[in-house]
Amino acid sequence: MKQKGILLILIFFSLHAFAQEKNLHYYLDQGKQNSPLLKDYQNQIRAAQIDSLRLRAAYGPQVNGVSNSTYAPAVRGWGYDNAITNGAQVSALVTATKELNGKKNLNNQLAGIAIQNQGTRNTARISEQDLRKNIIAQYITAYGDWEQYNFNSKVLTLLKDEEVILKQLTKTGTYKQIDYLTFLVTLQQQGLLLKQLQTTYQNNFAQLNYLCGIADTALTPLPDPALLMDHLPYLENTIFFHQFEIDSLQLSNSDAQINLAYRPKVNLYTDGGFNSTLALDPYKNFGVSAGVSLSIPIYDGKQRKMQHNKIAISEQTRKNYQEFYSRQYYQQIQQLSQQLQSTQQLIEQANTQITYADGLMQANRQLLVHGDVRIADYVIAINNYLNAKNIITQNIVNKYQLINQINYWNSAN
Repeated sequence: MKQKGILLILIFFSLHAFAQEKNLHYYLDQGKQNSPLLKDYQNQIRAAQIDSLRLRAAYGPQVNGVSNSTYAPAVRGWGYDNAITNGAQVSALVTATKELNGKKNLNNQLAGIAIQNQGTRNTARISEQDLRKNIIAQYITAYGDWEQYNFNSKVLTLLKDEEVILKQLTKTGTYKQIDYLTFLVTLQQQGLLLKQLQTTYQNNFAQLNYLCGIADTALTPLPDPALLMDHLPYLENTIFFHQFEIDSLQLSNSDAQINLAYRPKVNLYTDGGFNSTLALDPYKNFGVSAGVSLSIPIYDGKQRKMQHNKIAISEQTRKNYQEFYSRQYYQQIQQLSQQLQSTQQLIEQANTQITYADGLMQANRQLLVHGDVRIADYVIAINNYLNAKNIITQNIVNKYQLINQINYWNSAN
């Protein structure tokens, strides 16, 4: 059973020994390339560009072919009044219309589409930042698992070497059989722990690949992410605050559109073709016509003012969210910075502790060869060293996670 466990560990090492090492940059790049959401935002921007072209075309001359053919028979004096129906009518016309004073309306709607594109781009940036944060967080988690596994595998190798020595000393009577069994239990526990750490790493490594859209089951060691804290920008320069500015522009654009909807509209129209009742010389009924239409809003029950009031309420709501976010932003950054400072202090204290724990374990190893140390004391020294190392690894992981969260909030637009 023991040999089988060693074989599994050797197989695990061989898997990642021949696999290509992939760092944090690789996973961030793959996650960005494979994200369907980011591609969706890119397509939305492209579609909005087409909307701008369609809008420009809609305000240009519109030409249509129109055909109407009717016949209203009168039988023995029964039927529609011929003065109304003319008995029959056939028309085949080409019509053209053009709004003469729609430039301001066109420009405002084009500005609305441009603002919409700004919002889409900013939302894409925020989504990319969310994805980046999640990938880094998962990478750090898997990296911490790998560090735990790697360290504990080295400890297991050390314990196996010590077990060989202790077994020989037990045979010569230097140590009692109970001492050897005590040490053997510690060795077996370390083997079980290593197996558990291997499973944990496999799961979190697979989750990292899943998050990045990578169809790869090969296990690889994860290098140190070496995550550094980005420069802290002003709040007004972050992508999250920029979203409030875009919302304000959209409300201003909608408010301007209300006024434009109440401007007089002047349309020029013309048509040409065949239009006849077929009553007299229908072959002569080819011709053209032209005209101008004018539409002036006079009274609509004060709906215009109501719409402006509704926009004003939305703007006040937007300001409330912006002010609340500003307070939360600085509070969040301060809280994360304090946690980061405390974590760094814990790492420094644990590094001091592990120096003593390592020295004590090495001293006990030397005494073990001569049979001058109690096995129980040696086991305690090993556990102290393991605990100190685990504390360092956990706090390094916490440190990177805190830096990741700070960098998330500090993303500049």
